[in-house]
Amino acid sequence: MAFPTFLNRNVSDLCVGKPTLKPLSAAATVSEALALLNKSNEPHVSVWSCDHSKNVLEGECECVGKICMFDVICFLCKNENSENPSKALETSVSQILPKGNLIVRHLAPNSSLLQAIDYILEGTQNLVIPIQDYIGGKPRKTQSKSSSLRCKHRNGVEYCWLTQEDVVRFLLNFIGVFSPITTSSIESLNVIDCNVMTICYHEPAMSALDSLTLAHVEQTSVAVVDDLNRLIGEISPSTLSYCDETAAAAVMTLSASDLLAYIDCGGPPDDLVDLVKVILQEKKLSALLELMDEELSLSTSSSSCSASLSCSSDDELGVCRNNGSGRYSSARRAEAITCYPNSSLVAVMIQALAHRTSSVWVMHEDNTLIGYVTFKGILKVFRSLANARMITR
Repeated sequence: MAFPTFLNRNVSDLCVGKPTLKPLSAAATVSEALALLNKSNEPHVSVWSCDHSKNVLEGECECVGKICMFDVICFLCKNENSENPSKALETSVSQILPKGNLIVRHLAPNSSLLQAIDYILEGTQNLVIPIQDYIGGKPRKTQSKSSSLRCKHRNGVEYCWLTQEDVVRFLLNFIGVFSPITTSSIESLNVIDCNVMTICYHEPAMSALDSLTLAHVEQTSVAVVDDLNRLIGEISPSTLSYCDETAAAAVMTLSASDLLAYIDCGGPPDDLVDLVKVILQEKKLSALLELMDEELSLSTSSSSCSASLSCSSDDELGVCRNNGSGRYSSARRAEAITCYPNSSLVAVMIQALAHRTSSVWVMHEDNTLIGYVTFKGILKVFRSLANARMITR
């Protein structure tokens, strides 16, 4: 397959098998967003300018953003909200949407893969695309009994979205088209970003909140390091997105190293839960403590009716799966995924995709940090390669 022809493929080719988006109105409350997140197997919920419980025409409504548990956690960490979390949860979800009008963008199904890459390089995280039938290219129309939970307009059109991970995975499936550039080292391709956000392991996790908020937008993480700048782990917004809202209490009370253990696969250990409660009492955050007790009670009740935690074959990928309904189900471990400057581009792609992480840390042999490689940085290489091929045609 010729290189230019490949990048002109329709983005609808990437949508086959993608689940329909579950919509949330921008007028909904944070509490309603929490309920939908807890019902969903996906870490994010799409937020729309209309109410899908009412019939709307395509074009009358658009996706204006997305929300995840990390957004809720950051919201509850604010002083005024931690003092009265119940009142905070009644806030409109539009108030806590990540800022930036490019984070989520609509794209026609016949748009090229190259256009999708260009949108991502401009800062887009999710591309909202009408779902089409695999045969015939016509919009999918369904008569699902659960249509109220689907992002479906009056004319029957449903939507999915593509992420940066989806695009990189698609490119990896056809990696031979881009040979030999993908076997070059990440250092020679200049894709290592050295603007690293770090926090020392003994510092309060709360001191990294602003960095975590920025990392959420840039789809990176905050590195936890020792006094010699050696990598210990990472606090990742994507990992926090698989926690429940009570993780806000952990962020507000624990050190960076303790938070790593708290958010690791399988849920927080009992000793750290007790430590968080003690500190909440000392800070007189009784309302947040009550929320934590209530959530833990619900979680215990749920787990007593479900199978025990299993990390068998998924251990190699750092993924835990819980047959219950806890938010820690399918969460990636909090350990950092690393590579070296001489690692090849394709090797880093495989690492990132295998561990379901949007960034891979780059370090020296002594574990001191150099920087990181992101999906966005990887896609820049393919875009530059496309530019070069177009010039030589």
